Amino acid sequence: MEFTEIKKDLFTMPDTYSLAHCISSDAKMGAGIAVLFRKHFKLASLQNMANSSPLVIGTCYKVDRALNLVTKAKYFQKPTYQTLTLAIESMRDICLQEGIAQLAMPQIGCGLDKLQWGRVREIIKDAFAETDIEIVICTL
Repeated sequence: MEFTEIKKDLFTMPDTYSLAHCISSDAKMGAGIAVLFRKHFKLASLQNMANSSPLVIGTCYKVDRALNLVTKAKYFQKPTYQTLTLAIESMRDICLQEGIAQLAMPQIGCGLDKLQWGRVREIIKDAFAETDIEIVICTL
């Protein structure tokens, strides 16, 4: 695994990168960076799926280049480190199954969700330690 943190707009990363973010199982995506993901990746299919039955917490759902980590039940709730860890491990498994070699994301779980970046960084590094996946953390 190669892990770097850079100051860059996440949405200007090359198309070879899959982009990851956190969402709730109701897939509302009405605040924070999730709004931009919804616009960039047309995530209506994910929202439609959540309308019929909630998305599974601790799971990652891939739509196009977007990796949507479900870390909490409702948009107004906060995730736990456990639910984030499960979702990151699910994302890792998807990357390995689908041959995704490049991954970019913001400091997931640390904006509106209020988790500590130092702990989240270690969770990501631990989950991807035995892979050859390049991970870029984009901050503005």
